[in-house]
Formats: sequence, C-alpha cells, structure tokens
Amino acid sequence: MDQGCELPRFQLPPEEIRDLLAGSRRIAVVGLSDKPDRDSHRVAEYLLQQGYEVIPVNPNVREVLGRPAFADLRDVPGPVDIVDIFRRPDAVPAIVDAAIARGDRAIWMQEGIVHNEAAEKARAAGLKVVMNRCLMKEHRQWRAGSGP
Repeated sequence: MDQGCELPRFQLPPEEIRDLLAGSRRIAVVGLSDKPDRDSHRVAEYLLQQGYEVIPVNPNVREVLGRPAFADLRDVPGPVDIVDIFRRPDAVPAIVDAAIARGDRAIWMQEGIVHNEAAEKARAAGLKVVMNRCLMKEHRQWRAGSGP
C-alpha cells in the first residue's frame, strides 16, 4: 500500500492527547522550515507563543525563529517530550528509530502523515503516537476546552 494514502490503524485517545500536550515542554520539530508561509513554521511559531521550547531539526537551515537548528534528531541534546514530524511518510521510520534510541516521549505526525509500521514500533518501545493530526489545531481545541 502507498504509505502516502495510509490511514491510521489506531489513534491516541483524546484524553491522552490532552495529557501529552499538558505534560510536554520540549518539542523537536523535524522538517521545520525557515519560510514563514510553511505550515511547519506557523506551527512552531504558535508553539513558541504558547510557552513550549521548540527545537528546529532541518539539515538545510542554521537557525529558525531565533533558535539554532540541528541537522538530525540524533544531534539534539537531551530527550524531548514530542517529536513533531513535518516530513514525507518514507522519512518517518528513521525519525522514529532516532526518537526511540534517544528516549524521547512521543511521536507526532502532522496532518497528512501516517506510517503505521513505524507507529507500531514506537508504541512497542513505549512512546505515545499521534498520526495525521495538527499539533497546533489540537492544542487550540484543548486550550479552548472543546477538544482533547
């Protein structure tokens, strides 16, 4: 099956998404663009405004939103609470492997990104997994009291 057309086989329950958002502080945004018109940039900027520590991960930029960028998730010092992925589905398995090796807490695949096999591997390693959801939209719903 084309992974670009995959549907999530499971999803973190709404209350667990809420707990993940409430209990997280450090978010590594993999694929964060330095272009303000890109979704990854808008989401990261929003997260910064909400008080999260945002860690840009992109080998093609040196800095995004005033923060130094790391070429690879493996280069980020210390564990992160959420690895927010803005990459094509075929890049997800390597990102998940790095997150597992690093001891990160959760994988979040943005809207349009699903990789069930990598998600199952992450869950088996004890990571929380959210697929095909926008972190910013979920956070806004949670803060407004109408969502997870």
